[in-house]
Amino acid sequence: MSTLLTYISVNNGKIKRSSLEVLSRCNELAQQHNLISAAIIIDKNASEIAEKLKAYGPSVIYIIENPVFNNHLNTPLLKALSLAIEKIKPKIVAFASTESTKDILGALAANRGAASLADVSEFELSGTGVKAKRPVMASKIISSVEANDSLVLLTVRSGSYDVSTQQADSNIEEIPFSFNDDELKITLKEIISASGDKIDLSEAETVIAAGRGVKDEEGRKLVEELASVLKAGIGASRALTEAGVYDPSLQIGQTGKVVSPQLYIGIGISGAIQHVSGMANSKVIVAINKDPDAPIFDIADYGIVGDLYKVLPPFIEELKKVKSEK
Repeated sequence: MSTLLTYISVNNGKIKRSSLEVLSRCNELAQQHNLISAAIIIDKNASEIAEKLKAYGPSVIYIIENPVFNNHLNTPLLKALSLAIEKIKPKIVAFASTESTKDILGALAANRGAASLADVSEFELSGTGVKAKRPVMASKIISSVEANDSLVLLTVRSGSYDVSTQQADSNIEEIPFSFNDDELKITLKEIISASGDKIDLSEAETVIAAGRGVKDEEGRKLVEELASVLKAGIGASRALTEAGVYDPSLQIGQTGKVVSPQLYIGIGISGAIQHVSGMANSKVIVAINKDPDAPIFDIADYGIVGDLYKVLPPFIEELKKVKSEK
């Protein structure tokens, strides 16, 4: 029986929501086509993480555990994935579309002689491979793509599928792995996190995005207060990151981060297509802008036309009241 294998991305011991979305889709396809849905965890604490993953329904959880996976390094990760593919012989290997997976997809496909589809928003099995939808040209066009091969690697955009839980009595199988540090041509000395990026935007359930309308320190404080009340991540448009108002790591859009929160609140953001391409998968979109003709209102589920400096203070106070009553 063929296997659909999902690679589980882990950050500081926590499973990334985007990987659970991909696993949920593979579980669904496995049930539809009478296949095996399996997952693989490659981490220094893979066995601990595997126990948590049982709640999300894979039939088999493969683990590769080694201290070398404390941080993302391409060389050992590629070696481990190649070994896993050789052992498991999956029909497809599905990844969440993260920076780290984008970094290795091409090399892994070349190493294994596999077809690859990158950054898809939908995928399904065809008779001989995978059919998928892929946003292009800043998400203005959705292209239909197909890969026909005995092994297909694909990465899936965050927010493309919902996470479903289904407790399973998953078998956990460890794949023996050894790695010699002499094989490393590049070593990682230190990871410096951007200041202010307290919540990972790509994983945040709620995102507050600041645009050109947030023009001074008062506006920033309002954005930060709203984010604090909602326990949200803070993002920004390109205009504000280029002006130095926010760190470039917080930019959302075509040349920044792609986010897919349950709730996105755009404050003073016009809705240029470059920004929209980075947040269009948000489940609920709220726009606050004083321009009633701003393009953001075309995609917003809820819109407030008004000056953010007048709208946000009472908005924040009402949210505080609601939270205090719970």
